[in-house]
Amino acid sequence: MKNLMRYLSMRLLLTIPMLLILLTVVFIVMRVIPGDPVSAMLGDHAPVKFVAEKKHELGLDKPIWEQYIDYLAQLSRFDLGRSMILQEAVTAPILEKLPATIELTLTGLLVALGIGIPLGAWAAKNRRSVGDFTARLYGNIVYCIPVFWMGLILQMIFGVAFDWLPIAGRVGSRVMSSDFEQTGFYLVDTLLKADLKAFTDVAIHLILPALTLGITLSGIFLRLTRANMLDNLKSDFVLAARARGLPEGKVVYGHALGNAFVPVLTMLGLQFAVLLSGAILTETTFSWPGMGRLLLERIYLRDYPTVQGIIVIFALFVSVISLLVDIIHALIDPRVKY
Repeated sequence: MKNLMRYLSMRLLLTIPMLLILLTVVFIVMRVIPGDPVSAMLGDHAPVKFVAEKKHELGLDKPIWEQYIDYLAQLSRFDLGRSMILQEAVTAPILEKLPATIELTLTGLLVALGIGIPLGAWAAKNRRSVGDFTARLYGNIVYCIPVFWMGLILQMIFGVAFDWLPIAGRVGSRVMSSDFEQTGFYLVDTLLKADLKAFTDVAIHLILPALTLGITLSGIFLRLTRANMLDNLKSDFVLAARARGLPEGKVVYGHALGNAFVPVLTMLGLQFAVLLSGAILTETTFSWPGMGRLLLERIYLRDYPTVQGIIVIFALFVSVISLLVDIIHALIDPRVKY
């Protein structure tokens, strides 16, 4: 326990320079690319006098190093700043959009695990069969497919051709989110309100975006599960279980799969960042009102504080999830020592 606490303390300390490096890169990149918030607000043909006054008001006429120091001082007070475009606290749109992104990301992760792990275990059990070849082919194909392309294909098939599922938004036009919105997590809110009609509508709107994220990531978990299952099926404890006469299903899915899940759990923490980046493209494709769409909108408007605030939140989420995965890894695998 003492070693684990020391490890956690070091990880938390290392998060600070990681965030600092990330924010520095974002800060510099946002200011060197063409365009600025003043041009986005006033247009390219605004009088020079008005442009200069607005830049002075926003502090954009200062040297970049001075702007950077001011931003770090502001961040040290746990203040993400105010939007240069809408003149509102950066935390306001983030808190509004964050639940939608978390809901989509977690649902997509469940889909990825629900497809990848069982299919990888089954492929390992039936090694070198037609089913194993088909499963591996599926894993390679979905791994190479861009997220937005997968989303468009699912929209065309299930939304346009068959008209089974909605292709945009979180709720339908006949459901008012204001009637049940409390936490921002619509699945939770509709259950708290015991509104089955609204819950069904929210769940149906979530299917295609979650499938898009889940299918594209399922190939990674399939290949990782299959590779580790093959190693475990050759292990002594599996041979001993078979020698004791245990059913093959229990040996494969009880003993071998349980041990193969440890590296999958480690990969889960690494893939959370991929899930968040995939959510940006998925939200754009499905008009999902989350952090991804907010980030793209504010990048287009050159709203520096909001973009930097969103990056901070994304980085914190990835760090926290990675830390939790490490803790769970230590708890379920006694061989791990920190």
